Amino acid sequence: MAGTRQEQKRSAVWKLSLAGIMGALALFLAIRFDLRELLRASLEWISERGVWGPVIFVLVYILASVLFVPASLLTIGAGAVFGIVRGTVYVIVGATLGATAAFLVGRYLAREWVAQRIERNAKFAAIDDAVGREGGKIVLLMRLSPVFPFNLLNYAFGITKVSLGAYLVASAVGMLPGTILYVYIGSVVGNLAAMSSARRRTAGEWALLGTGLVATMVVTLFITRLARRALKAKL
Repeated sequence: MAGTRQEQKRSAVWKLSLAGIMGALALFLAIRFDLRELLRASLEWISERGVWGPVIFVLVYILASVLFVPASLLTIGAGAVFGIVRGTVYVIVGATLGATAAFLVGRYLAREWVAQRIERNAKFAAIDDAVGREGGKIVLLMRLSPVFPFNLLNYAFGITKVSLGAYLVASAVGMLPGTILYVYIGSVVGNLAAMSSARRRTAGEWALLGTGLVATMVVTLFITRLARRALKAKL
C-alpha cells in the first residue's frame, strides 16, 4: 500500500515536472520566434494561395485539433484574413473535421489511452451516463457551454455511446456561436490593421462594427448561459 502511494507520488511529481518543462519550452519558443507574428505571416501566405488557401487552412485546423493545439488564434486569424462569412465557414469546416478525426482516433485507435486520462474524472462519468441516455443533445450542450477542454473533449466523446452522425452534427451546430464571435473579433482586428494602408473608416462604419461585435458577444454569452443551465439539469 505504502509502495503504491510512493509510486503515485513520484508519478505526480514527474508529471508536474514534465508539464513545467513543456510550459517553459513553449514560453521560450513564443518569445524567441514570435509565434503570433509567425501565425499572422502564415495566414497571409494561405490567403494568397487562391482557391487552395481555404483547403490549406482547413487542413491546418484539422491538424491543430488532433494535436491538442489551441485553435483560438487560428479562428481569430481567419476573421482577419478571410472576413466574417468566409472565415466562419472555413473554421466550422476545419473544426468539425478536426473534432471528428480526434473522435475516430479516440474510438478506434487510442481508446485505452483516452480512458486512462479521464477515468478518475467524476464529471466525465456523469457526462458519459448522460450521453448514453440522450446522445447528440448532450454533445450540443457541451459544445455550447464546454465543461471540458475542447481538444480533450473530442477524444473523450469517442469512448461514449454517441453515434458518429449525431456527434458530427451536434459539434458543428454547437461550435457555431463561439466561432462567429472569434471570427468577428478577428475581422475587427483586421480592419484596425488595415487602417494605415486604406482610407479611414467613418464614425458610422466604426459604430456599426462595434455594435455588431457587442451584439455578437451578448448573444453568444446568452446562449452559453442557457446551455450551461440545461447541461447542469441533464447531468
